[in-house]
Amino acid sequence: MGRHSREKRNQKNPNFKIRVALISLISFILLCVISYVVINSMYSNFTTSTNNILEKESNNSDFNDSNLEKSKNNDINKKEEDISFTMTAIGDVMCHNTQYWDAYNKSTDSYDFSYVFDDIKNYTQDSDITIGSLETSFAGKERGYSNYPTFNSPDALAYAVKDIGVDVLSTAGNHCLDMGFSGLSRTIDVLDDAGISHLGTYKSQEDRDTILFKDVKGVKIAFINYTYGTNGIPVPSDKPFSVNLIDKELIKKDIESAKSQNADLIVACMHWGTEYRTTANPEQEELANFLFTNGVDIILGNHPHVLEQMEKKNITLPDGSTKECFVIYACGNFICDQNAENTRNSIILNLKITKHKNNKITIDSANYIPIYMYKNPSLSLKKMKVLDIEKTISNYENGTDTSIGQTTYNYLKKQLDIIKSIVGEI
Repeated sequence: MGRHSREKRNQKNPNFKIRVALISLISFILLCVISYVVINSMYSNFTTSTNNILEKESNNSDFNDSNLEKSKNNDINKKEEDISFTMTAIGDVMCHNTQYWDAYNKSTDSYDFSYVFDDIKNYTQDSDITIGSLETSFAGKERGYSNYPTFNSPDALAYAVKDIGVDVLSTAGNHCLDMGFSGLSRTIDVLDDAGISHLGTYKSQEDRDTILFKDVKGVKIAFINYTYGTNGIPVPSDKPFSVNLIDKELIKKDIESAKSQNADLIVACMHWGTEYRTTANPEQEELANFLFTNGVDIILGNHPHVLEQMEKKNITLPDGSTKECFVIYACGNFICDQNAENTRNSIILNLKITKHKNNKITIDSANYIPIYMYKNPSLSLKKMKVLDIEKTISNYENGTDTSIGQTTYNYLKKQLDIIKSIVGEI
């Protein structure tokens, strides 16, 4: 019997059809079971993987939150750390006619004062903040450069002072109106252009009412500045804001303004005292106590053209608390060409100051570099130079620099002793 005959016979057999249907059903059921197992296994793996990822992300989130918390804590701890910095002060920046003649370059018709500071500029440049007192004006060449009693100096001096690292100049002094309000205003413009902060003289009431703040390593320092007078030149009646005169009510107002703006430290630059006197007069001492009691921490005095003593005091405030304060009654002349006794010796004062975790301010140390305004008689130009006295003496003694000669060497040793006897130690 052939194959085709058998197939035809099976197709007619009902049992055959049942078997085929049964086999198909069983196959379908097996397929469903297998599919269920496979899909369930895949879902389980997916769920496990997802949970692992979520757990890892959660762990990472915890880690990040932990790091964020640590970072915040570090910032808080950093803010709570003691902050120490150096404040440097220099005396009066004067400019007599012999000084600007010495700095003049005829071939370029220009002035260069930079050589004057070569011996000492590293001290002022390396400090965290350096403050000086301006005892001249920059009224412009067209007004004519002039000497005592009405000073007007080349703008180049301002830029030279900036180049040695001076950050702040107090401008309220007895010579600030030497060239009138216009000269005062132009002086401010020159200092702005040179990038030197200034205070004490102003072009508007708004400027006068704005306290000068400087940030040093996160310590907020306020500066205030006043002068005893203006050499008989009246402050313009329509511009009373132009010069800060010593007035206790005005001073108290400015101190309160500084406090309200959360000053950490208040520095008063005072143009006061008796010319050529090497000790503070009673008025200075009384005014210093007034300043300290009302909130000033440091007083930097100028005007007498000679050095006066420095002191560190513990002041009892009206609320019964105490604080540490410092005063130098006069820093002397930083640069000049005066010849009266003690007018050419001076210091570069360095204060180490710390703001503690509890916001208390301490003056940890006060030291200084004795300096001398030297005029080299063997030179025709560029003969003015501020000498580091101790370094010059040492260099002469060890033979590395004999340019000053034996006479000047002996004189500088005498000046060193005078400086130490006037300023004292704390």
